[in-house]
Amino acid sequence: MTDFQKKLEEKVHKQLSSRSVGYLLGAGSSYLNGNGYPLATEMWELIRKDIPEREKNEIQSKIDEGADGLEAALDLLDDGGVNDTPHRHHVIQAIAKHFCNLRPIIDTHSEFLYRISRRRDEIIPIFTLNYDPLLERAAEYRKLCLNDGFIGFENAYFDSSVFQQRIGVPRRIWGTRRFSIAVSRMHLYKLHGSLGWYESESNEVRRCVFDLSPPNASRRLMIPPQRRKATDTMSIPYTSLWSEFRAIIRHGPYLINRLVSIGYGMRDEHVNDVIENGLVRTDLTLMIFACDLKDDVFNRWSKKKNVIIVTNDRSSLNGEIGPGHPSLWDFEQLSKEV
Repeated sequence: MTDFQKKLEEKVHKQLSSRSVGYLLGAGSSYLNGNGYPLATEMWELIRKDIPEREKNEIQSKIDEGADGLEAALDLLDDGGVNDTPHRHHVIQAIAKHFCNLRPIIDTHSEFLYRISRRRDEIIPIFTLNYDPLLERAAEYRKLCLNDGFIGFENAYFDSSVFQQRIGVPRRIWGTRRFSIAVSRMHLYKLHGSLGWYESESNEVRRCVFDLSPPNASRRLMIPPQRRKATDTMSIPYTSLWSEFRAIIRHGPYLINRLVSIGYGMRDEHVNDVIENGLVRTDLTLMIFACDLKDDVFNRWSKKKNVIIVTNDRSSLNGEIGPGHPSLWDFEQLSKEV
């Protein structure tokens, strides 16, 4: 191991064990070395059989003509209208169908949540770009409190005000009754929606059992891979979730000092814009852990003094470029480090 890698490990460990840490999870954190949910690059081949013939052929035609995957093909077929295009609608349905048939093991996510739940911060924010319910299932299995913005049981409803709530105990100190925050709450912000989320006929945002289909005439709340997703985040319930994201990264009143990005390839500009605005703060450090990053992505973030990057082939430590690390970028390894 090189001196750079040793220094990198020490810095990462110190940052991960510090206070005021938030997490941003991308598809790589749910991939689980091929035993979990698929990456975006694999999605089209897995779902194409469930797309109606006409829309399937039109999407495939765009890919054959040179579109860089499903996201680019959907962009080319988008008419720019207010309503979902048929292609987009069927892609959402097909992704949901494929995901509902998967039940990966939750050991890694369970370990991750258990370890971060021991922190003594006021809240522990977890932002995710994934649709899958691995975190929710892991929290339930380990009997951990995970607040996702929904209240209820069989048909839970979304209420963003729950993110402002704190768990505490009233104590009597020197004859005065005071409220003391007793337990750190993990807040889960699913920035692109989730399995089980839907908008009802009455425009209510609700959640059903993850593996079941929402009621007839409802609309699944999952933002598919497409450039349009930047504008989708301006609608309910996404407006509340993204407001929380911007507040915790940049505006406050509650601010984190470290954002740990795991398994996200840093390719979504509407996500990156929020992060970049946050990095104006001198007391915020961004840590990027991914198997690999495209050259333009690595070059963009590796130059920043308050950014640490760890990939398999190369790394960056506050602007210093060095070799990669064989395991430190992996979610399974990180779940034992946080």
